[in-house]
Amino acid sequence: MIDRLLEQIRQKKNPSVIGLDSRIEYIPDTIFRLFVKNGESGFQAATEAILYFNKSIIDAIFDIIPAIKVQTAYYEMYGVHGMQVFRDTCAYAQSKGLIVIGDAKRNDIGATAQAYSTAYLGKTNLGLGMTEEAFPVDFLTINPYLGADGIQPFLEDCKRYKKGLFILAKTSNPSSGQLQDLLVGGKRIYEIVGEYIKEWSHELQGQYGYSSVGAVVGATYPEQMARLRNDLPGIFFLVPGYGVQGASGDDITNAFDKNGWGAIVNASRSVLCAYQKQSTQSGDNQHSNFAFAARLEVIRMRDEIMNSLQKAGINLV
Repeated sequence: MIDRLLEQIRQKKNPSVIGLDSRIEYIPDTIFRLFVKNGESGFQAATEAILYFNKSIIDAIFDIIPAIKVQTAYYEMYGVHGMQVFRDTCAYAQSKGLIVIGDAKRNDIGATAQAYSTAYLGKTNLGLGMTEEAFPVDFLTINPYLGADGIQPFLEDCKRYKKGLFILAKTSNPSSGQLQDLLVGGKRIYEIVGEYIKEWSHELQGQYGYSSVGAVVGATYPEQMARLRNDLPGIFFLVPGYGVQGASGDDITNAFDKNGWGAIVNASRSVLCAYQKQSTQSGDNQHSNFAFAARLEVIRMRDEIMNSLQKAGINLV
């Protein structure tokens, strides 16, 4: 799976992923009112509006991005309707040729870890020999803090179904250091986790030198990112924290190797809500061009990242 992602990045010359962390507050009122007028209400109207919004965004940017990331929390809060929209959004993105990262940060132990893995990476047994994919995602984010027996089911399903993982290592949130930066035996916990990720990655190496088992490394901590890049040369990074969380293009260059490989940078709200900023600047309150505004922001983000890489002496091959 990592080879497919790298090929998409190289083809589109764009190491960025857009997070569809959609919620009703981000959606133009005109869209929501459209579904209410159609007789829908409550969860149904909200989630139908979100799906329309997601598809419109995907249609506007699929030709210039390699992947989308869909955060399950933003869909779970809309109940069963929301999870159907999560599934439909993932399937629609795949139909447009995009790699889909399911951002669920799941994990547990034993049979429960296996159930999570089956839901997002495998196929569910429906009885009488029938199986079906519950959620069509290509990569899944998971939490490593239950240890190896919580990771193994995900690794096995990645091998079986040619999927991938991004395991939390150094996250972008302000309080991540409370645990992840603690010293244990002379090393930070995030460094120790990185060593385990490297160990778990060996059986899923791709042809370009990277594994389908990657790490989540926040752009808001460039020094720690540089340390992990040096220690984990074959581990691909999913990099949150760009945009609204405060990181810029210059902050993410440490995630990349000398060939411009090794990372994909995520932005969510700055893209989904780009129309709000442009409407304020232009005085346009109709919000009719939300998808076009998202496209312009994705292009701006791509260009900023590529310029930052070039300034750092890194050229995407």
